Amino acid sequence: MTEATHDLYKGYRGPCLEVMKRFGITVWCEVRAETTRGTFEGLLLPRSETSDDLHLVLKLGSGYNIGVRHDTVRSLEKIGYREAHYQIPEKEFPTDPVKPSVKLFGTGGTIASRLDYRTGAVIPAFSPGELYGSVPELAEICNLETEKLFGVFSENMGPEQYLRLAEEVGGAIREGYDGIVIGHGTDTMHHTAAALSFMVQRPPVPIVMVGSQRSSDRPSSDAARNLINACSTAASGPIAEVMVCMFGPTSDRYNLLHRGTRVRKMHSSYRSTFRTLGDIPLAMVQDGEITPLKHGYRPRRDDREVTVQAAFEERVTIAYYYPGMHPDMIDALVEKGYKGIVIAGTGLGHVNRRIYPALERAHAAGVHMYMTLQTLWGFVQMHVYETGREILQLGVVPLANMLPEVAYIKLGWALGVHPDEPDAVRELMTATIAGEMTEREPHDGYLIFQGGVPEVQEFLEKIWR
Repeated sequence: MTEATHDLYKGYRGPCLEVMKRFGITVWCEVRAETTRGTFEGLLLPRSETSDDLHLVLKLGSGYNIGVRHDTVRSLEKIGYREAHYQIPEKEFPTDPVKPSVKLFGTGGTIASRLDYRTGAVIPAFSPGELYGSVPELAEICNLETEKLFGVFSENMGPEQYLRLAEEVGGAIREGYDGIVIGHGTDTMHHTAAALSFMVQRPPVPIVMVGSQRSSDRPSSDAARNLINACSTAASGPIAEVMVCMFGPTSDRYNLLHRGTRVRKMHSSYRSTFRTLGDIPLAMVQDGEITPLKHGYRPRRDDREVTVQAAFEERVTIAYYYPGMHPDMIDALVEKGYKGIVIAGTGLGHVNRRIYPALERAHAAGVHMYMTLQTLWGFVQMHVYETGREILQLGVVPLANMLPEVAYIKLGWALGVHPDEPDAVRELMTATIAGEMTEREPHDGYLIFQGGVPEVQEFLEKIWR
């Protein structure tokens, strides 16, 4: 197949290619497909280079894509031709001296993405300036300046990016911006939120992390709503902390603001994936109005004083305990030079006795070891059972109700700040710096709706009428 011919049938091969040639159809044709399962009209899209050769892909008028199996096609009628362009032109953001100023840092992720039909993957492609081109409502909220720091998915965010991001955020605060927004992929947003919570201390203005579960070219995208509410929070919100701003319910009724050290992504695809664990969200954002849900948050200040401690020791890990774990798992980490281990233990903070000798060897080697819980809710209580008391004697330090991922980030940061001061590291780890540990869980800090039980069904019937 020549290059020109390949462009006409991008990604199609085998039986699908035969069907297209039989009816004289190429990619980007608007078609009416008569099939054994009904009639469908839509734009014939290119296929991923790694996809199967059995389905034609149509983008319907609704914006959703469907796959049409080749052997169900009775006829394909060309009714038009429209090559899709998913690049949104950048637009210079209009300024208004009356409005607050917000700095938007772009890092990549789904909120700044489009679909690449060559590979079938969602790729970081929209620059922050293009986001304004697609969400002009932002101009009604603030004067927005954008800067693209990275163009990566969140799984590629790590200590190198944390350090630069912390410095850039600190610099923007000192320059006088009224709030900071960070566009970020959702998969590891809670890790970066924790890193910024420790590295950028006592900020005078909101630092709001935002992403989306659905890419910007999808009708169900939450990108616009999340951006609007994040910018509203940064521009005029009363809370000067690192927060995650994402959908509250699965609908677009309102967003929630989650504290950066108590939040976690809890569902792979729901738009309301982020949840505050062991506490309640800081606030709700609806139609530009921020309603605090709890007391005790750090309030916005008029000064521009901020402390940035951008440091991170990468030889830190999380050891997720499981029944039957062998001691060589811990020994291997020590042999590889790891300086810190966060254990996600069972129950109140337990591991089996088989790995006690390895923990003792790690402690003797100077490895910092801290206990968290894989239950996510609740507190480490190592004085209740004999097992916990024994583990304490081996040098493992309990971390109350700190989440495992937060403890990992905090330990990397603490070791980066005090690389050769074990006592200073322990002092940092056991002190609450950014709300990562709480004195108690509120009565409504642990809620899991379980479908099928009478109480929840009664509740759902009231709100889903």
